[in-house]
Amino acid sequence: MSENASATELASHYTAQVTSDLDRNTKEQERIGAEIASLEEQLTALRHDHSVLVSIREAIAAAPAPAGADRPSAAAPVPSPRRKAAASGSGKRAQPKKSASRVTRKAEKPAAPKRAAAAGPAADSASSAQPTLVDLVRRHLTEQKEPRSAAEITTALGQAHPERSVKATVVRTTLEGLVAKAQAHRSKQGTSVFYTVADAPQAAGGAKAAGKEKAATA
Repeated sequence: MSENASATELASHYTAQVTSDLDRNTKEQERIGAEIASLEEQLTALRHDHSVLVSIREAIAAAPAPAGADRPSAAAPVPSPRRKAAASGSGKRAQPKKSASRVTRKAEKPAAPKRAAAAGPAADSASSAQPTLVDLVRRHLTEQKEPRSAAEITTALGQAHPERSVKATVVRTTLEGLVAKAQAHRSKQGTSVFYTVADAPQAAGGAKAAGKEKAATA
């Protein structure tokens, strides 16, 4: 009987230990998954900005040279008509008019590339102004007065932003990332998990405590 009791107690101890390890492993996976999702969003935004910048650079490189770079070559033929001025006075007036017209046409060409270059930064800033999924989830939780599940948040964001592909798995990992950073709270009701935004007074109290600790160390 004593051997059976010892075996049962040992099995219970190992079961509790394994359960604790599994719970810790699951939480760590959720935290790392949320960080990966956030980094993937940042990488996608950087790739988009990179493609826009490359297009702007190619447009600038394809633009013709400014008119100032061609002025020495346009002014070079001027001494030749002056040497012939002794023979004919009409030739002296005809040659400068041609060079002036070439300079005028060359001065008008760079106008289009300048407008394209000016429109480039505006398009770049407009593309980078799009909020990330983390910002959208945090903002949605802030606007809610009651706890919301990951499925409810996914549905709400999909309706509010139909141009974006909002997936429940990504939203869940983002929520877990906010919980790991103490920016959101997680609660269970039966088998369902609900999320709420972190209380502002608690965050302010943590900031004050951190400030006092820095002042004491200084």
